[in-house]
Amino acid sequence: MSEGPSGPPAVRLDRSSSTPLWRQLAHDLRSRLDRGEFGRGLPGEFELGLQYSVSRHTVREALRQLRVDGVISTGRGRRPRLAAPDPVIAQPTGVAYSLFSSVEARGLVQTSVVRVLTVRADGVIAPRLGLEESTPLVHLERLRLADDRPLALDRVWLPASVGEPLLDVDFRRTSLYEELARTGIAITGGQETVRAVIPSRAEHDALGLQPPSAVFSVQRTGTSSGVPIEWRHTLIRADRFALTSTLNPGPGATEPPSGGIPVSTLTPSFG
Repeated sequence: MSEGPSGPPAVRLDRSSSTPLWRQLAHDLRSRLDRGEFGRGLPGEFELGLQYSVSRHTVREALRQLRVDGVISTGRGRRPRLAAPDPVIAQPTGVAYSLFSSVEARGLVQTSVVRVLTVRADGVIAPRLGLEESTPLVHLERLRLADDRPLALDRVWLPASVGEPLLDVDFRRTSLYEELARTGIAITGGQETVRAVIPSRAEHDALGLQPPSAVFSVQRTGTSSGVPIEWRHTLIRADRFALTSTLNPGPGATEPPSGGIPVSTLTPSFG
């Protein structure tokens, strides 16, 4: 670093890189924020332009990305500041749940961007539902948002015999389970596996994550009266979602002493 024209250190960006300057700037500012260099607030646009020798347009694009990522908050007439932490959506394990309902119960507004809604065969997914490989399936893919910020990338497959009545549904502001219930079908059980994965670059971008970020990978088979009718794969941001589990005494175990903690809250650093 060297001294900039107004005193603060000038920061060099790689102008030969294929990565846009605004994205490099956003990445560097995020790193500096993580190191606590700015405290709770960032310098103004003009000062940042001097430090990085870039235009105010470049600075604004970088700040816009940090705002979309939930790193900072901005407002007319005031400098960008670190954003308040997002409320975490806590979901108990061992119950059939709707992500839509879990988000709304936390006081957030859940909306979706529908990326795919179609009928097609899938020789990998159909057997997971106990069907022949050539069986038509309804495939729904949504980017799930909580208060207009990416939360989850959700992919669902249903037998066409179950899902075809839903092809005309506007899923931007409703729950799949609610819409299934309108047709007389309720998800009453199933199996779910949760693990940590590193999503693809396209999935990073869709979820508004800085690579490499790990996420929750949730694979679920949903059943209605014991019959598999849903196979789902959801990638959920770890910084906005947590699993909670109530622990019961095992064989030979005793209740925790007074003051003990009977509820375990799992908040992994993956998504």
